Amino acid sequence: MIQGGSTAEGTLRYRNRFPQLEQAGHFRHADAVPGLAELSLSSIGLGTYLGEPDDAADGEYVEAIVTALRSGINVLDTAINYRHQRSERNIGQALARLTHEGQLQHDEVLICTKAGYLALDGNVPTNPREYFIREYVETGVLDPKELSGGVHCMAPRYLRDQIERSRRNLGLETLDVFYVHNPETQLAEISRELFRKRLRDAFHLLETLVSDGVLRFYGIATWNALRVAEGARDYIGLEETVAIARELAGDDHHFRFVQLPFNLAMPEAYSLANHPCRHKHGSLLEAAKNLGVAVVGSATLYQGRLLHGLPKELASALGLRSDGENAIQFARSAPGLLTSLIGMGQREHVERNLRAARISPAKLDVWEKLFAKNT
Repeated sequence: MIQGGSTAEGTLRYRNRFPQLEQAGHFRHADAVPGLAELSLSSIGLGTYLGEPDDAADGEYVEAIVTALRSGINVLDTAINYRHQRSERNIGQALARLTHEGQLQHDEVLICTKAGYLALDGNVPTNPREYFIREYVETGVLDPKELSGGVHCMAPRYLRDQIERSRRNLGLETLDVFYVHNPETQLAEISRELFRKRLRDAFHLLETLVSDGVLRFYGIATWNALRVAEGARDYIGLEETVAIARELAGDDHHFRFVQLPFNLAMPEAYSLANHPCRHKHGSLLEAAKNLGVAVVGSATLYQGRLLHGLPKELASALGLRSDGENAIQFARSAPGLLTSLIGMGQREHVERNLRAARISPAKLDVWEKLFAKNT
């Protein structure tokens, strides 16, 4: 198990190995977030959601992750259910390889994972239901009454179990960031009151695990919750969520990350004033800045749908060579967005996507004009 976690000294050491990327503004800080202001983190992060759960994809992922870490990407994102725990294990293999070779130290990178959905182990068993009953119900890890939709659980016993598995998969004593994965899934079946209690129970566990050195920060990774209208069934308000963490740990709480899709087709984190904060409504990015929370954007390329067919004026304004690069540039230029995650399961994906990082982010006035025209 690799000890430690990302530090200001380590991430600065990493950043200094890539002067061209540093000059282009690829590395950035979450200045408004306690505990993160001194970390140097890449504007592009590697995601591990897509891909077949097989040995061939495993090999390609390991090489992609190694290439990313050697090339200037020091934010890695995964989840225990991604590819049935294989994606976590691929990151663990890549980290072990590079640290063994003396090419990387854990304090140079930020490793993020998630849990909430039921996760298989490597392969799909003949009878998944029997597997879950044997693995989780009969062992007392999971009470079926705490499941939502038959697939989602954020009860403390279950999250603790998943975190321990993630630590083993990744080979890490301490997880830098742990997200409760798509907690809005619960809102399809339970009341707001019960949801708040379940979220509070989860946060209580996570604060305890921070105290125990198992985690450094935690947050929620969402798909709809933070970018839908305030009255929507699956809406989650950032201010009220931070308030739960403050109830438990005061201003020194460790709820410091949120993740949501942000791309040309899903711009609500900037465009939608759906979050009340300090007696006024603003966008998620505005609320996060005021509340001391870092925002990570997912689905930067909308799972490949933004690789082709973008408006010509967008390419003209941003000036990069391909639609994919311009889509990346659009996302990473958003004011207040810490990192834009891109699924990269092959070495070629890493090499292609890093081209955008060699160009400085678009200036705010240019970006805002472009945003108004194309959204």
